[in-house]
Amino acid sequence: MTDRLGHKQTAAMFTLMVLGREVPNQELQEVVGFTLTGKDRTNLNALGYVESEPTGPRKSFVHVLSDSGWAWCEEELAAGDPPPPRGQSTLASALYVLLGGLNEYLVRENKRLFHVFGPGETRAEPGPIAEATTAGDLEDRIRVAYRELVREPRGWVALVDLRPKLGAPANEVDAVLKEMSRAGKAHLVPEDNRKVLTPADREAAIRIGGEDNHLLSIEAL
Repeated sequence: MTDRLGHKQTAAMFTLMVLGREVPNQELQEVVGFTLTGKDRTNLNALGYVESEPTGPRKSFVHVLSDSGWAWCEEELAAGDPPPPRGQSTLASALYVLLGGLNEYLVRENKRLFHVFGPGETRAEPGPIAEATTAGDLEDRIRVAYRELVREPRGWVALVDLRPKLGAPANEVDAVLKEMSRAGKAHLVPEDNRKVLTPADREAAIRIGGEDNHLLSIEAL
């Protein structure tokens, strides 16, 4: 069973799920009428469901669901019996009925939440490499794509060029890349010359330790 969250925390989780990307507090205020601050933010950060980074001169926070956060949302949808969090209205109860119907659709179609709510690029059809390596895991696909793109051993490959070859949701790719980085199998670094970055480069970047990384190098193929 998932952790039972309070009214505001639950609302924040589902809002971040539907938006499927980094969301600043200002946008949360505009979309749902509240910001994620104080104990609500620190609790979700401590649980590992939401990653929050201060940004701008006023250090306002930007939030994004972590992999654990996506998993919480999926479990909450699949739970079925538990009532909505205490203090919720009849409208919220109806929302949980709706979410239960969404879960039934996901199960029936063998899809995940990020297929519905993830960034646009995650809903693209798998490319040739994805089809050719269905039996392998995502790390294998990353290695195959990297080998096709790299020009010299342990050279640098732009994530903007790598991602379209994988045919996998951005959240899953990010999780595998972070694990490869932690294990010393791969290195992720920012582009030194920020002036050459395109909007696509920025969109494809992976955020680690509060820094956007745009380039990948793999130790051994």
